[in-house]
Amino acid sequence: MHPEILYPRLQKHAVIPVMAVESIADALPLADALIEGGLPVAEITFRTAAAADVIAKLKKERPQLLLGAGTILTLENLRKAQACGAQFGVAPGLSPHIVREAGKLEMPFIPGVMTPSDIEEALSLGISVLKFFPAEASGGVNMIKALTAPYAHMGIKLMPTGGINLTNLQAYLSLAGVLMVGGTWIAKKEDIAAHRWDVIKANCHEVVKRIAQIGANQD
Repeated sequence: MHPEILYPRLQKHAVIPVMAVESIADALPLADALIEGGLPVAEITFRTAAAADVIAKLKKERPQLLLGAGTILTLENLRKAQACGAQFGVAPGLSPHIVREAGKLEMPFIPGVMTPSDIEEALSLGISVLKFFPAEASGGVNMIKALTAPYAHMGIKLMPTGGINLTNLQAYLSLAGVLMVGGTWIAKKEDIAAHRWDVIKANCHEVVKRIAQIGANQD
């Protein structure tokens, strides 16, 4: 999917559920919980052996889901993610060789940054949509304000991830430099393992409701 189409769609959803899925058997009920909850987007992390199979199954059987692959740490991860049908990739850090390969594969890729030097390296590689990670542990909203100020004119946009929840969601989404956030609280590993699909669906409903409230407050 072309970045000019992908990123506005991600921005519209505002919160990207970030999940580690241990079993392919959980793929479809998890996807259905997200879709029925009004948040049809997922970042499946390559932290489990099942990740590639989960992505492939979701791509085939739940094509309405906007599907990303997270924790892309190697070229093998990247190539496998694209081959399985991921529409975008995300990493916790910035590896130039992975960014370059993503460009060759024409796969939208969001590397992680935490410092001005990280941002400048990303810009030198032609990347301006970046994951700010770990968000809360790295200074949160105040850090993002300070970090993005020198680069706002360069079109930098961030996806903060790590420590974000319903309580601080508005503070992040209200920042001009934030395109969307990653949300690990929506579908926790333990909830997936225990098949708490109703909990996950309810979390999605809460997120959608909160995003609507934030939008109304900003109008």
